[in-house]
Amino acid sequence: MPGRDPQLVGERITARLARIVADRGSTAGTTPADRVPEPVPTPAAVEDRIPPRYRGAVADHPKVESWVREVASKAAAPSSGARRQVGTGPSLLLAGPTGTGKTHQAYGAIRSLVATGVGVRWQATTEADLYAGLRLRLGAEAERELAALARCPVLILDDLGAARSSEWTEEIVYRLINRRYNDMLPTLVTTNLAIAELRKAVGDRVASRLAEMTERVVLTGSDRRRRPAA
Repeated sequence: MPGRDPQLVGERITARLARIVADRGSTAGTTPADRVPEPVPTPAAVEDRIPPRYRGAVADHPKVESWVREVASKAAAPSSGARRQVGTGPSLLLAGPTGTGKTHQAYGAIRSLVATGVGVRWQATTEADLYAGLRLRLGAEAERELAALARCPVLILDDLGAARSSEWTEEIVYRLINRRYNDMLPTLVTTNLAIAELRKAVGDRVASRLAEMTERVVLTGSDRRRRPAA
């Protein structure tokens, strides 16, 4: 219809379809794809999936190192003789100004976790990429994509609070965080925002769950991406 914003129309269609699916008793947590086991990647496959810039990342913050040890200690074998796999565990909220190494620590944590010898199935997305991907898919495909992120044993959610907020985006991030909160799935969240600003950006429901499910790691310092003037 002339004069209507295509993006807003797409968001409303996605939200409407999500509500229909939920009303029929088939939420993101109960789709058939949600019950299909995925293969655990080899250490080499994990390294290949890490962006080139972070393939040498080292998690050297004491709280991040502690997170790696605790998540690895909770890994369990799905059957007798099988390799232990990451399941439930704690989460971290890595906060601090731009360029202080939050994403570096997050990918370093994945590398350190793999180095412990446990099986690690993981995914990573920025908040902006999450919304963009769901807008492109719509309907059932968007539900499957959101379910895959919500149930993945380990997730990096980068730059939370950086994307433009709307009722639709608040619903999406709530569903994602709420599922991971309920299932106690290890999640590495990074944000440039102060905690008070983050609460305004994501809403009280998400902020409350993050407060309980994550340990806060505050990184300080100057922007490491900016080279000192000669």
